[in-house]
Amino acid sequence: MLGRRTHDIFAAYWPYVEGEGAAMGKAFTCANKYVLTRGNLKLYYSRNLNPRVAVAVARHLQSPVEFIRASPRDPTNEDAFRRINPNTLVPVLVEERATLWETDAIACRLSMLAGSDFWVSDEKAAEFQMWLSWSAHHFTRTASFFYWEFAMKPRLGLPPASTGEVDEASAEFHRFAAVLEAFLSNQTWLVGNRLSFADFRVATSLPFASSSRLPVEGYPRILAWHERLRRIAAWEDPFEGLV
Repeated sequence: MLGRRTHDIFAAYWPYVEGEGAAMGKAFTCANKYVLTRGNLKLYYSRNLNPRVAVAVARHLQSPVEFIRASPRDPTNEDAFRRINPNTLVPVLVEERATLWETDAIACRLSMLAGSDFWVSDEKAAEFQMWLSWSAHHFTRTASFFYWEFAMKPRLGLPPASTGEVDEASAEFHRFAAVLEAFLSNQTWLVGNRLSFADFRVATSLPFASSSRLPVEGYPRILAWHERLRRIAAWEDPFEGLV
């Protein structure tokens, strides 16, 4: 059992020690850790793509956070919300003396506080970061076009994209979906063949596949992988019991 500050110091040092201290570092990394923290953790969220992932992470790690649904772009809320996130976006994690925005940063912090390897920091760390980057710049970025076009625009009364724009996005999505489909041919999970935040992150768009008209039907391994994720209660319904 560790205090928050002590845990953070250890977590930044022991997993990376080499030589005589390597055995101690490995023991620290593998041990179950219970982290005490003072002050309330508040997670501001909405039910959109990225906030959904942040809430799922908090639920999966059983993080002691207070969930607060927010509409930071509402003109009546924007100025006040800018104090905790100058981008006026969610998710945002507010601690006693610090504020974090962006889903990946929040997932990293909650994993640290939980003493969890859900955020990979061992010899698979580079591979883990590869999938996060790939999601942000390729797979999820392309899938987000469909989410915006077919799930959000009708609700906001915005005009649709042209057929050419949809066709271009479809081609890009199939390009990257084929990469993921091939990788999953002999993998249960993306990193080290165990569940990690990389799986949550790459799957960001899949819970919205139907409403987004995401063309994922021709990828049975992706669908099977997402079905495995759906067996995790925190992923299947992260908003259970929340407003």
